[in-house]
This record gives sequence, structure tokens and C-alpha cells, in this order.
Amino acid sequence: MPARTVALTFDGGPDPVWTPRILDLLRRNNARATFFVHGAQAARHPELVRRIRAEGHEIGSNTYTGAVLGESSAPRFRAELEMTQSALAGATGRRTNLLRMPRTTSPDTLCGREWQAARRAAGYGYVLVAADKGSRRPAQGIVRQLSQTESAYQEARRLLRNRAVERFTTVSDGLGLVPDAPSSLLARWVGQGLIRVTGLGQVFSTAMIWILGVAGGLGVLRLLLLALFARAHVRRLERFRTGAPWMRETSGPVTVLVPAYNEEAGIGSTLRSLLDSRHRELQVVVIDDGSTDRTADIAANTGDARVEVVRQVNAGKAAALNRGLAHARYDIVVMVDADTVFEPDAIERIVQPLAHPAVGAVSGNTKVGNRRSLLARWQHLEYVFGFNLDRRMFEVLECMPTVPGAIGAFRRDAVLGVGGVSEDTLAEDTDLTMALWRSGWRVLYEESAVAWTEVPTGLRQLWRQRYRWCYGTLQAMWKHRGALFGRGPAGRFGRRGLTYLALFQVALPLLAPVIDVYALYGVLFRDPWESAAVWFAFLGVQIVCSGYALRLDGEPVRALWSMPFQIVVYRQLMYLVVIQSLVALLLGSRLRWQRMHRSGTAAEQIGGPVPYRGVPMR
Repeated sequence: MPARTVALTFDGGPDPVWTPRILDLLRRNNARATFFVHGAQAARHPELVRRIRAEGHEIGSNTYTGAVLGESSAPRFRAELEMTQSALAGATGRRTNLLRMPRTTSPDTLCGREWQAARRAAGYGYVLVAADKGSRRPAQGIVRQLSQTESAYQEARRLLRNRAVERFTTVSDGLGLVPDAPSSLLARWVGQGLIRVTGLGQVFSTAMIWILGVAGGLGVLRLLLLALFARAHVRRLERFRTGAPWMRETSGPVTVLVPAYNEEAGIGSTLRSLLDSRHRELQVVVIDDGSTDRTADIAANTGDARVEVVRQVNAGKAAALNRGLAHARYDIVVMVDADTVFEPDAIERIVQPLAHPAVGAVSGNTKVGNRRSLLARWQHLEYVFGFNLDRRMFEVLECMPTVPGAIGAFRRDAVLGVGGVSEDTLAEDTDLTMALWRSGWRVLYEESAVAWTEVPTGLRQLWRQRYRWCYGTLQAMWKHRGALFGRGPAGRFGRRGLTYLALFQVALPLLAPVIDVYALYGVLFRDPWESAAVWFAFLGVQIVCSGYALRLDGEPVRALWSMPFQIVVYRQLMYLVVIQSLVALLLGSRLRWQRMHRSGTAAEQIGGPVPYRGVPMR
């Protein structure tokens, strides 16, 4: 480098903040410099690359991502250099022969693998540019290396004021090197394509970050709401367990409706559990919905006068329940799925809140009976955390959206007052509950009324069941959207319950996969430890909340061991179910009722060595 001449070089970037400031500084001082850019940044900010070139400065390569070439494989080595050339060709139409290897800014750092990498780069026609040590004075002529940062900007200002320097120039001009050359037409097309893809990637990445923030925020908000309101529910029970008007004892007769279609595997266990109930004054109506097996015969042969069997042609569950309501003799009606086994005190407990005249329905506590397989254990966690913890919150907020078909108590007049059980949706239980709210009735949750249900043991059955549930719930939400603008109980349900379902049962499942995708992206392409730490932190919060839910429900916490696998596998399936249901609904597809194959194993847990120990009746 000639005496009193400085070749200013800037590594990295172009940076949208500091590169324009550095260019302005150079222009004010009539100085030129060489910018060794990262190809990835050049593809993100091609306008800055063009400005560098237009203002008379020189552009060199600092590799595409700033990778250490001495530690890179042969394919990565070539890609780092060639992709940078593509980005420069797309932005300026020219290619460079100048290269500064990352972390080798001075000649004495070129040793070992870095020396071998430098020789390979030279073999590709590159001129490697190092920088002089700081001890060399500007009067001697130097190549000075700076980064595109605030500190480099301040150092450049000091150098430009140095009276010992007569000229600030580019590396090629100062050393008499051949300047850059035009790129071929093909290289320009490839480079422009790279810039467009990079731009789309930026938009996608920004959108992903926003979606990640929204999904993560919704997930954390849901966990906080569930924990907060579950605790409030427990305190409410402790405060009003005695003396509140809806806690008055009810001991009147009860009608139990059991709609059944080809349920011979489990109908016997269901009826035995009902007839063994402590609440003795019962009318049990089994509505056989055109079964082709021995369901009706098993029900008729129970040998108990309290059991009545009503036969009809196959018309669906809603029609069967309406037929049963027509045969009901008592005002309090308990609806039961034919694969469900009741605890002896379940009926006695679930009817107590109906003592209050404003209460139209009560949801019971549904538990998984056949929880031996891993898939069933995952559903057990979902029932305890996702369903029953939700219901505690819904009761506090007065917006219970669903009284499950497995165990629910209703005031007969209230059901008939809304037109009976509607056949408009596939989720007749959700539809009925929402209709009761809109008619001014209150709906409560009685966690001490326990019933054991049989869950799917195969993925195909599970998918069909959840698809039907989700599709039907979306139908019911749309049908009762007018509750958003209602008053009294209807308005509270609409603005609280429907909003919650829209946010956490529809929007969150649609967005939640982004968290897992971004976590995988972070592990593969960013800091894997940081991504893993965030994922495990979120998992830890969910495990703590699930453990709290299990304790509230009187369940052992050992079931939590399967939760990490549930999040990785099971929840992805549930997210896909929501997506499929929403797409089907938007396309106007009609979903038929699909019956689940039963094995009659709902009583497994209740008859096991560790029976359920319910909480005290409120």
C-alpha cells in the first residue's frame, strides 16, 4: 500500500442501520472503501449493495453466512463462496475476486486449516485480503479492517481526520489489483432469484415470529387462566360447601336416559352401575336406536323393574334422547352414554345443584376407565387437564359450553323449553348446553359426580371421534353466535364462553404447531440450546399445571411421565383434527355420525385395586 494511503475495509453486513451512516461519512470526507459483505445480508439488503457500488466503493466477499472456512466441509466451502457471488450478481450484476475469510483478518491468523482453506480459495481465483496490525502507522500505508458497528463508525471518523493520511481508497486501487468483473446473464438471473427467495423468506420468518408470539402468548394465557380459575373454583367450594341455596339436598326421583346403538359390549356394566346407585328412586330408560346386536335384549333382561327399554328405528342419538324425554316421568333427567360406568354416588351428587331454581343443567366429572395403553393414558391427561380443569374455570366465569353426553343432569322442563335435543349439529350435547344458556338457565359443574367412560384405543377411532367432536362444536359455535350480543346469562356465556372457545379451541390449535416447527428450526439452524431451553420451560409449566389438575381431581401424578410424548405426538394429531374440521366446515362438507367400536372396558379403573376416592359432596 503506498505511503500515506489507507485502504479502509469494513467486514460483515450490509447493515441497515450502520452501513448508510458509514457511507454518508465516507461521502462527506470524499473517501472510498472496500466492503466485505456477507452474501446472506447482501441478498436481504440488495439496495445497500447497489448504493455501495454506485458511490464508488468496492465490494468483496466475507462468505455467505460468516462461516469459518477452515472448519467447513467441501460442499459448504463452495456454497459459501458461490452463493455470495450469486447475491452480488443479482444486486449489482458483477462478481468480485476479493475474499476476506472470517476470523482471519491478519496474516498471522492464516495457519493450519485456515491456511489450507486460503489455498483452496486462491485456487478458485480469489485474492485473499488481510489487514495490517494496529501497530502499523497510517503514514506507512495500511489496510485497516473495521466492522459495520457503532465502534467501527467512531474509529473511521478518527482515521478520516488523521492528517498523516493523504488518500483513502479501495484495496484494488491501492494495491493495483484487477477490479471486479461483470457477471454472466445466467448468474444474474440466479442471483435475482436468490434475492427474491430471501425476501420471501424474510416475510415468512417475520410472520412466523409474530405467529409464534401470538401462539405462545395464547398458550401461556390459557395456562394462567386455568390455574387461576381452578384455584378460585376450589375456594368457592370451600366457602359455600354448606349453606348456599344451590347446595340444598335433593332426594327426589330421577329419570336416567341411556341412548344405545350396538352397545352390547358395555350396556350391561352401565346398567349395573346405575342400578347400584345410592339414589334408589330411579327410572332408567334405555332407548335402543335400531341396534343390530343384543343391546336391547341385555337391557331388557336386567331383572329390575326400574329399567324400561324403548325401541326405535335408527335415527341418531339426538332423536333417541328426545324419544327418552317423552317417556321420562320425572323433572330431573340424567343423560348417560351407554359405554359409561357410574360411581355409586354419582347420581346423588350430580343432581344436588339442581335444587336451585336457576340451574338448568349440571356437568359431571368424566374419567377414562380403560387407561392401560399409552394412547389411553394421553387421553386420560387430556380429560383431567383439558376438560375437567376447563370446566372449573367455566363454572367460575358462568360460561360452561358443554355438559358431556357421558354424565349430565338436566331439568326436563328446561330441555323441552329449548325444543329438546337438536339434530342441527353433530355435538348435540354442546348444542343443548348453549341453548340452555341462551334461554337464561345456569349450567354448573359437579366435580364429585364421577363417571368412567371408554376412550378409543386406536388412532383411527380416536381421529373419527375427535373429528366429530370438533366439527360439531364448530357448528354449535356458529349456530349460537348471537349469544355474543345477548344479555344476562346468554351474554355472559357468549362473550366469555364463545370467545374462549374461539381463541383457545380454534385459534390456538391452528397456531400452536408453529411453536414446534420454530423449535425444530431453532435446533437445526440456530442455537439448539436456547430453543431446547424454551421448549422445556414451556413443557415444565404444562407439567406443573397438569400435576395441579391431577391433584384436584384426586388422581395420582405418576401419569405425568407420558406428557412429553403427548405433546410431541398426541397434540399434533389434535391440531390436525381442528384444521381438518375447520376446512371441512368452510367447504360446506357434511360429516356423518361414525360409531366407535366398543370393548366394554369402561369399568377397568373403577374395579381396579385403587378405586377412585371422590372429593366431598358440596
